Amino acid sequence: MDWKTHDIVMDNIQALKQLFPEAFSEDKVDFESLKLLLWENISNDKEKYSFSWKGKNDAIKLALSQNTGTLRPDFESSKNWDETQNIYIEWDNLEVLRTLQDSYRSEVKMIYIDPPYNTWKDFVYKDDFHDNVSSYREKMGENMKSNPETNGRYHTDWLNMMYPRLKLARNLLKDDGVIFISIDDNEVFNLKKICDEIYWEDNFVNIISAKMKNVAWASGWWEDKRLKKNVEYILVYVKSYEVFESFNAIYNRTEISEMLDYYNENNISWKYTAVLVYDGDKKFVWSAIDWDWNDIKIYSRNNFIIKSIGQIIKDEWLTVSEVYSKYYNRIFRTTIPQSSIRVRVMEKVQELWINNEFYSIEYVPKSWKNKWQIYEQFYKWDKFNLFAWFSDVWEKDWEVVYKLDKLWTLWDKIDLNNLTKEWDIKFENWKKPIKLLKSIINMCSIWDDLILDFFSGSSSTAHACMEQNLEDWKKRKFIMVQIPELIDKNEEHYWEWFRTICEIWKARIRRAWEKILEENKDKEWIENLDVWFKVFKLDTTNLKKWETSVEWDTEVEIQKELQMRLQDMTNSVKEDRNQIDMVYEVMLKNWMDLTLPIQELIINWKKVFSVDNNHLIACLEDNVDIETVKEISNLSPNIVVFYDNSFKDDVVKVNAIQNLEKWEVQVRVI
Repeated sequence: MDWKTHDIVMDNIQALKQLFPEAFSEDKVDFESLKLLLWENISNDKEKYSFSWKGKNDAIKLALSQNTGTLRPDFESSKNWDETQNIYIEWDNLEVLRTLQDSYRSEVKMIYIDPPYNTWKDFVYKDDFHDNVSSYREKMGENMKSNPETNGRYHTDWLNMMYPRLKLARNLLKDDGVIFISIDDNEVFNLKKICDEIYWEDNFVNIISAKMKNVAWASGWWEDKRLKKNVEYILVYVKSYEVFESFNAIYNRTEISEMLDYYNENNISWKYTAVLVYDGDKKFVWSAIDWDWNDIKIYSRNNFIIKSIGQIIKDEWLTVSEVYSKYYNRIFRTTIPQSSIRVRVMEKVQELWINNEFYSIEYVPKSWKNKWQIYEQFYKWDKFNLFAWFSDVWEKDWEVVYKLDKLWTLWDKIDLNNLTKEWDIKFENWKKPIKLLKSIINMCSIWDDLILDFFSGSSSTAHACMEQNLEDWKKRKFIMVQIPELIDKNEEHYWEWFRTICEIWKARIRRAWEKILEENKDKEWIENLDVWFKVFKLDTTNLKKWETSVEWDTEVEIQKELQMRLQDMTNSVKEDRNQIDMVYEVMLKNWMDLTLPIQELIINWKKVFSVDNNHLIACLEDNVDIETVKEISNLSPNIVVFYDNSFKDDVVKVNAIQNLEKWEVQVRVI
């Protein structure tokens, strides 16, 4: 088995080979032939538009390089391991994204990230092309420093950090996948340029402006030359604009009593103040034809009852909210529309010399939301004022009435109150409003889509995913990635609870799911809600022979290293690793989802792991004989994995491999 992560360079070569086989000679790209095939479409303009910076070539190489890292399960930190489909991964997101390239390639529907904004207090990851997974342990404290504006490579360091991560993230998106990236005005233009390059300019969708701070024009606001910042931006790209269909419509929802208070405070006129308590005795008058030859039936209404909202409050001892809930479908205001139907009805009534105060019509529209359905409209007085219904522009959810305002690119009604103290965890940074993230999730994800956040901080995205699943009865899954950054010792709860941002995540999600389960224990759907998670930690490979090579300074050190490696040949697995660690590494290298079910079996007194109902069988025991191999084959696996030194002897090994391959089983020998 090849224990390196996915070879993106080879993918690119194979794709090029499919398109231009003539441009290859002995499996190498012949650029002169390629230029000839593309003819006039090769640019030689040295002054062409491009976006470049010092280190860009290394950033591209970093995105294309491979590692031999793996993800090790942390059962102790996880919750409900066997049932959950959610994943949390601790350690550097660049190496994690590289490690996920096989198992999650083209599997993610939505990515949301809130990366460092490159302000004076943000750290910027200092990636080194020669670093391997193990070196991050040693260099994390050194690398995770703030990036002051006095740094001569201020923007360059940030671009070198973002480019390879965004490049690797694109590979994980489905063809109809979407990425949302939060940023402020400090790097928004640079971010837009590198995203245009990585995701292609044609796949740019929008920039959303989100109000993220409540800025009061209080004393001192004039002291700075710049205007106060209260807006951040969310860049939106799709992987393929041609494949992507559309976003789900999302709305701001304002409760009726809150809206009426706002109208009163700001002296705004409110029109929906009348209720059609009884729509009267219905009497057919005549049929008419409108200008589009639609048949219209006209009725007069007698003995109808209309009351004001205030009158009903007094008569029935109801609150304002209760009235709008009870009479939701009967509340109206009148309007004078420029409608051909209204004109035709007026003409017909006047022609018949009918004198009534209240009319209704029935017809079948050929367009709009009531298309091809019998639709009823009401008109009042001699001017034929049309009844506009409150329920057409407001929504009723159970007993609560809300105003719906469709969201476009300006999001200015985000709840920012008590954000830092959410879930009894006071922490100034790393939090995004749950309402904001739920809106993003609702825009583009459906039943069981996978959501990724590789700058997850305190995991607001995971929290929002759980809450949104509860609201719309979906089964979205998430992968969160966060480096275990040390918390500033000046933070209020540093000594009491937390040392790293990952510990904050565990506390936050634990409190979130405890509250969700408690508040919704009577709902039937709660039994299907996945509020749990598997925790993995990035680490070096479990195999000694695939450890990234180290450069040694002297001949003596080289000899010592060779001697140690020869001694290790009898056992290729590291001493601190176990069989289940190895199973998950095998899954990663065989394009398998890390949440697939794993069952531990005993076959011929040997412990065997069955992954995904026998799709993969891993037998990592010693002294495996041919009888054990036969019993494994009876499970009809697709893939079987053994250690190289697992077999009783070489004869058993050869026979086992030959027999399994004869039964069309793929054999992996470690």
